[in-house]
Amino acid sequence: MKYISTAKEQFMEPYVTLSESQHVGYIEFFNPPHNALPSHLLAKLTQALNDAAQDNRIRVIVLRSGGNRTFCAGASFNEMVSLSNQEDSTSFFMGFANVINAIRNNPKLVIGCVQGKAVGGGVGLAAATDICFASEFASIKLSELSIGIGPFVIEPAVTRKIGVSAMGQLTLKAQTFFSAKWAREKGLFANVFESNEELTKEVDLFANELKSYNSEALSSFKTIQWSGTAHWDALLKERAELSGKLALSPFTKLKLKQYSTKNNKK
Repeated sequence: MKYISTAKEQFMEPYVTLSESQHVGYIEFFNPPHNALPSHLLAKLTQALNDAAQDNRIRVIVLRSGGNRTFCAGASFNEMVSLSNQEDSTSFFMGFANVINAIRNNPKLVIGCVQGKAVGGGVGLAAATDICFASEFASIKLSELSIGIGPFVIEPAVTRKIGVSAMGQLTLKAQTFFSAKWAREKGLFANVFESNEELTKEVDLFANELKSYNSEALSSFKTIQWSGTAHWDALLKERAELSGKLALSPFTKLKLKQYSTKNNKK
C-alpha cells in the first residue's frame, strides 16, 4: 500500500483498482478527502470483487483503501443530500449492500486492511471481510442516528462480527469514536498494529500464507462461516428501502441541510 501525504490526497482522482501479485488480488479504493464513496465507486468496488472471484490467478483477496487519513467515511454525504425520491434513495443505500453481498458470495477469502478511521459504511466493509486487520489509527464510529437514519444496511454484517450488545453501543453512541483496541476486543479486528507500515507487511505475509493452502478447503471454510446468511440479498434490500425512506424524512433533510451549511462555512 502506498501512503500518500495528506496534502497530496485532495488533488488525486478517485479510483477503484484490482491488481494481482503472486496469486494475491489487491482491491484498492480511494476518494478524497476522506474516502467517502459515491454510488459509482461502490458499483466499481462491487465489480472488482466479482472480477477477482472469476480470476483464476487470484487465490486470496486483500481489500484496502488509498491514503492514510481514513479507511472509509461511508457513503457520499453530498450524494445523500441530493436524494429526492424513494427509488433513488433506495438505490443509493444499496451501494454498500451490493459490496457486502459481493464479499459474502465471493468464493475466495477477503482480508480487510484498515489503515485509518472507519465510519458508517466503512465499518460495514471491515465487518464483511472474512478476516480484518487494522492499525491503531483505525477507530470506528456509526454516526447514522445523529442525522435521523440508522446503520440498517450494514447492521447484519457488523452484528455478525461483534454481537448485539456492541452493535447497540456503536449505534446509540453515534457521536463517539471507538478505538481500534475496542474493535479488536469485540471481534471486528483480528489484530491491531502500531503503524500502517507494520499493518501492510503483516497483511501481505498473511495473504501469501493463505494462498498456499488448498483453495477448495478455503472456499468450503468460507461457506461454513457464512452459513445462515443466504437471505441477505433480500434482507439488505429491505434495509436499503428503510434507510432510503428515512433519508427523505423532514428530520433528516433538516439535519443534512444544517450539516451542509456548517461545512460550507469552513
